Amino acid sequence: MDVLAQLLADCPRVLGPDHLDTLTFCGDFAYWQGKAGDPAGAVTAYEQLLADRLRVLGADHPHTIGTRRALANWRGEAGDPVGTVAAFGRLLTDHLRVLGPDHVDTARTRYDLARWKGEAGDAAGAVAAYARLVTDCLGVLGPDHPDTLTARHEVARWRGEAGDPVGAVLDLEKLLTDCQQVLGPDHPDTVKLHNDLARWRGQAGETERND
Repeated sequence: MDVLAQLLADCPRVLGPDHLDTLTFCGDFAYWQGKAGDPAGAVTAYEQLLADRLRVLGADHPHTIGTRRALANWRGEAGDPVGTVAAFGRLLTDHLRVLGPDHVDTARTRYDLARWKGEAGDAAGAVAAYARLVTDCLGVLGPDHPDTLTARHEVARWRGEAGDPVGAVLDLEKLLTDCQQVLGPDHPDTVKLHNDLARWRGQAGETERND
């Protein structure tokens, strides 16, 4: 952080405040500020960076859009998941307009929007959003692509969080079979699936005992 802080001080003086390298260093500093445990500080830094990139690069430049994505994520990490959902909703609209529905950055924004819907307390909305992603990933990327498998995992997770642990178990059992074939039994994602499956089996057992 000290090195980045020094660069942040030197770049505007040497390169000018609107130089692309200066703006890049501002983004790096904001990111590591959040990673160092100061998400509110990261939000403030990204807000300033967004204002600068809007002025220098325009609203539709990839760096501007990337800054909006980072700002939205750190807003959620700072304790405002509802505001993050709203921000990602607006960002997705712009991604679809500028990049199209099949662009990788559009897909990432849809993943983030689905995640923060869940974090904001809308587990059912997260299930629905991830399920749509699974359908699109199957059509564009195929069943064995990591993004497809990840989206299926998130559907199962949020199905459980929405109060359907039995459904989560069924989803995870099918996914585990596929991941063992595609990734292998020792892959970290496969191991994580085993752990998640054990968790939701336990939750499903408790639900059945209470019925």
